[in-house]
Amino acid sequence: MAVEIHPSAVIDAAAELGEDVRVGPYAVIGPQVRVGDGCEIGASAQIARDTTLGRDNKIYPHACVGFDPQDLKFKGERCFLEMGDGNQVREFCTLNRGTEIGGGTTRIGSDNLFMAYTHVAHDCQVGDRSVFVNGATLGGHVEVADDATVGAFSSVHQFCRVGRHAYVGGYSVIVQDALPFMKTVGIKPACIGLNRIGLERKGFSADELTALERATRILLRGGLNLGQALERLEGELGDSAGVRELVSFIRASERGVIKRRPGRGGGRGGGNGE
Repeated sequence: MAVEIHPSAVIDAAAELGEDVRVGPYAVIGPQVRVGDGCEIGASAQIARDTTLGRDNKIYPHACVGFDPQDLKFKGERCFLEMGDGNQVREFCTLNRGTEIGGGTTRIGSDNLFMAYTHVAHDCQVGDRSVFVNGATLGGHVEVADDATVGAFSSVHQFCRVGRHAYVGGYSVIVQDALPFMKTVGIKPACIGLNRIGLERKGFSADELTALERATRILLRGGLNLGQALERLEGELGDSAGVRELVSFIRASERGVIKRRPGRGGGRGGGNGE
């Protein structure tokens, strides 16, 4: 199918465009950029270099994709950004390439929504079907698993992880790992319970939800230290795949996890997209 390129757009000779690609007015596509079939590059959007887009991605006006990492250690080495299929990158988002020390590649999966002014820093690893609400910011080397939500104007510190089906409320400051399946909110963040509404919308069964509710009570309200809580979860709820994933996530944490409840140094924060 035909490629539609506005006469004012600037396409580097070393860029590759797939079939049925549309490029809007004043858009700029740099060298060694590969744009998959069916993608749309909006007016004045820029894809800098060494970036690969899969199929059917929509890059909205003024988004900046694949620019140099904002890292003082970066010395111009060749690094990359790889994106899957069906993502929406809204206005004024900034998605940076990787760094050599961080593995060289920022990776973004498929079917994610990056709302306006979202920032994804160098070497981040983002899964599938996640939502980043307006102004959400990921520091370098952050990992965001599938089906997570990062709320409006929230920031995730470098090297932190956001677990699968996690919900981070708006204006939160995440300086440790945000637990999968849980809601984590606040400037001094607290885990406030199971992301039940989100899990129901994703089709979790009643049995799965019951097991995760029990795990939440043990972890947050059981009066146990973390090691004791994990042992109890494994002993009592080890048949649940979700509980096993929760335990595995906690045991793999290098920065620690956000566990405390509101009223114990935590605080609630608003949010969108639950």
